[in-house]
Amino acid sequence: MSEQETITSRPVGLITGGTRGIGLGCAQALVAEGWDLALNGIRDKESVQPTLDALSETGAEVHYCQGDVSNTSARKAILDQVRERFGRLNLLLNNAGVSVKERVDLLGATEESWDRVIGANLKGPYFLAQAVAKWLIEQKEADPGFRACIINMGSVSTTMASTNRGEYCVAKAGLGMATKVFASRLGEKNIPVYEVRPGVTRSDMTASPEVTAKYDKLIDEGLAITKRWGTPEDVGKAVAALCRGDFPYSTGSVFMVDGGMTVPRL
Repeated sequence: MSEQETITSRPVGLITGGTRGIGLGCAQALVAEGWDLALNGIRDKESVQPTLDALSETGAEVHYCQGDVSNTSARKAILDQVRERFGRLNLLLNNAGVSVKERVDLLGATEESWDRVIGANLKGPYFLAQAVAKWLIEQKEADPGFRACIINMGSVSTTMASTNRGEYCVAKAGLGMATKVFASRLGEKNIPVYEVRPGVTRSDMTASPEVTAKYDKLIDEGLAITKRWGTPEDVGKAVAALCRGDFPYSTGSVFMVDGGMTVPRL
């Protein structure tokens, strides 16, 4: 096999928010399995270069696509870069997201916060999935053996209400339904769509002293069956299994990575 054939045989994934936290945990899991990656984020390339270099040391081709997925033109630019750099795509992992800037009572939440959270966590992933789905269909029609999937990164907040960040819960609930409607639409093309739903996970989103202290206490009191924080590596393992094709008959399904947090208990 020639070097060019070896390169083009590697699957390519696009991970939004892929340079830190859960997204980085997923990126690390995929490069270990032979994937090339396009990683998206909003930080400048210089600040993420050490992360890109570390991933590239595994032998993977890693490209950074800066841009805010809530912005229409930015989404187009991201996909244009992936097309130009790789010429193919096998995975969209909709992982990028934001939390509320301030955890305030539901009755004091602002439209500004709503627009920001819904734009990044629901509108952006929804329309990025729409654009990617069209490209995946093109590739599938050109090559019936082509394999691809879309994965949405959900949250236990899809079903567990937090009155001090209601807009985040609503966005994640909407993303859960987006998984179902895209799975239904792409089923005829045999392109599965999944949701991975983490619980309390160590990341930038939970790194503030106030939030860390809150969840340390709740975990100690039995919030989850598995008495520890989740890690980006935990989530990465689930994503890698889906990307390997280990669950071909499970499109539209939710894969919980929450340590049993959402199991009803007496």
